Amino acid sequence: MREKAQRLVASDRGLHDMAVAQGAHEKPMKSRRPSQISKPPRKKSPLRGPKTTIFDRGTLVVPYDASVSLHRRVLVPELMDDPNLGTAAHDRPLKGLARLNRLASADLILWRRLRPHLEALPDGRSINILDVATGRGDLPIRLARRARRAFPNREIAWMGCDISDHALDVTRRRAAASGVPFQTHRVDINTDPLPPADFVICSLFLHHLETPMVDRLLRNMADASRRAMLVSDLQRSRLGLLLAWTSARIFSRSPIVHFDAPASVRAAFTIEEFEQAARRAGLETARITPAIPERMLLEWTRPEISP
Repeated sequence: MREKAQRLVASDRGLHDMAVAQGAHEKPMKSRRPSQISKPPRKKSPLRGPKTTIFDRGTLVVPYDASVSLHRRVLVPELMDDPNLGTAAHDRPLKGLARLNRLASADLILWRRLRPHLEALPDGRSINILDVATGRGDLPIRLARRARRAFPNREIAWMGCDISDHALDVTRRRAAASGVPFQTHRVDINTDPLPPADFVICSLFLHHLETPMVDRLLRNMADASRRAMLVSDLQRSRLGLLLAWTSARIFSRSPIVHFDAPASVRAAFTIEEFEQAARRAGLETARITPAIPERMLLEWTRPEISP
């Protein structure tokens, strides 16, 4: 038995010596950690923007994933605006965006300036308010609820205009369910005049437009306003971009919202650029103030009207 054990030990030593000799010419294999295991290449996301670069007055149109600064506006087609997007696929992200705007108190930004105008009017005077690019009617419906609580005896007719028949149909149903009198108008802002109203309001729409179109829309809104106009939009800033990117992923699971929210901030104006647009539109008396979170508000009152 002792001799057999000695032979086994000698055999093991021989194998060990062979392995050492071989290792002198080859690098020893290292065990791979799970993070070092090669992975198949990731497929390119279908949410990437177009690869065509177009320069336009004051606006740079580039792919969304391009490395660009925030020194100028960057316009890309948002996924929500895709005409081939089905109704259901369109409505789901709209609800996600409405949730973000509700958390950001988008209606409160306008209400703080609209309320003093309403308080200045005689009690018995009926008025109408037009919301431009109303979408699903989130803004006017929430403002109508605030006005109903603050001015229970005030008669206010609410109106909304949009180019989408589907959006206007949804708005009519939601307004009826909320008990809000609401008129809808299908309007193409490129060609159609706006319906006249005592107050014209607009929220989170201008950043979708090229700069010359923003100038024309501001002028058209002022022409349609019998008393005043209020326009709220995003500010283009690094903090705003961070807030949009983070909140979109916390409060929505829609990849469309994940793409469109930061894209909107990149396409927004700064306060200085917004002031220049107001002057080009002939609104020299317009006042633009910052609002939380990373928003801004333009307020213009017709010169012969004191708020």
